[in-house]
Formats: sequence, C-alpha cells, structure tokens
Amino acid sequence: MKIILGSGSPRRKEILTMLNIPFEIRVSNSEEYSENKNPIEYAKELSLKKSKDIKIFEDELLITADTIVVFDNEILGKPKNKTDAMNMLKKLSGKKHDVITGITFRTITETYTTYDLTEVFFHELPENIIQYYIETYHPLDKAGSYGIQDFGGSFIEKINGDYYNVMGLPLNKIFWYLYEKGVFNV
Repeated sequence: MKIILGSGSPRRKEILTMLNIPFEIRVSNSEEYSENKNPIEYAKELSLKKSKDIKIFEDELLITADTIVVFDNEILGKPKNKTDAMNMLKKLSGKKHDVITGITFRTITETYTTYDLTEVFFHELPENIIQYYIETYHPLDKAGSYGIQDFGGSFIEKINGDYYNVMGLPLNKIFWYLYEKGVFNV
C-alpha cells in the first residue's frame, strides 16, 4: 500500500521519515476552521476535512493531521501576528496546556479518525525571553506560538505523552496503526 502524507509541514514530513517507509506528499487546501467548541472534536474535524479534500486512489493510504494547543479549554491555533504570539506565550507561561492532534487515516474504502493528547508544562517565561523567541524563531506558523523542536523546547519543564505529537504528528499512533494494518512490515 502506498502511503500519502496529506501535509506540507516540514515537521510532519520529518517525523514520518523516521519510520523509514516511502511516502508521497499531497497538500490539502481546506480551510483550517471549525465551529466545534470541544477541542478533541475540533482537531479531529479539521483532520477529516483535510483528508476529504485530497484525492486518493486504490491501494493508497492517506494520513492527515491537525494540531492545536488548548489552554483552559480555549483553543489556541496559529498566531495571527507577533502580538498574538506574545499574548499566547504569556498565557502559557508557568502553566500546563494540552497539545491535541487529530489524525485521519483514509483509504478508498475506509476512514478512521482518532486523536492524541500530550500535556505540556511550561516554565515561567520572562517577557524578554518571549520577545527574543518571537523575533528570532518566527513561530507564526505554529499552534500555540512555539515549536518543541527549536528554542521553544527550552520553555518546557516536562511533558506527559508523545513528544512528536507536540511537533505535529504522533509517531506512536502512526506507527501502531500502520503496523496493525500490515502496512509496516519487518
């Protein structure tokens, strides 16, 4: 079965590459918006929307994902600008938040949507460090305004869950799904 990653994200591509299986990339043009107020259902819905937007053929398995940050039941997506990024990081400073990724696996005959949740605990962040991060690492393309794989990882005191989920694609869930479906053979 041919694997298709339905994402243009360099981070998702990097994560899927770790499994050492060939895959192709096709990008969705669907709007990343939902009216759903339940964070888990919100992430799953966006993942499914992306999946439905990408054409697949027989003997192909499409994987799509959408990652959000949730603080105090508020969904924090990608920041609109530097001020929005500053406000998000101030909000997360010294607190716990959840990173939720909705994942959809789709073939011509079957669609399965699930999610992964990782708890992330931030250190207290001085404003000058937040400002430095925003100016140096330009996190406007990241949910919650930070990346665990760059300097933003230094904000994190600890996590409970899949590290790669915080990057945007839960490696554990992806691997075990592919293995159980017989796609990953060793």
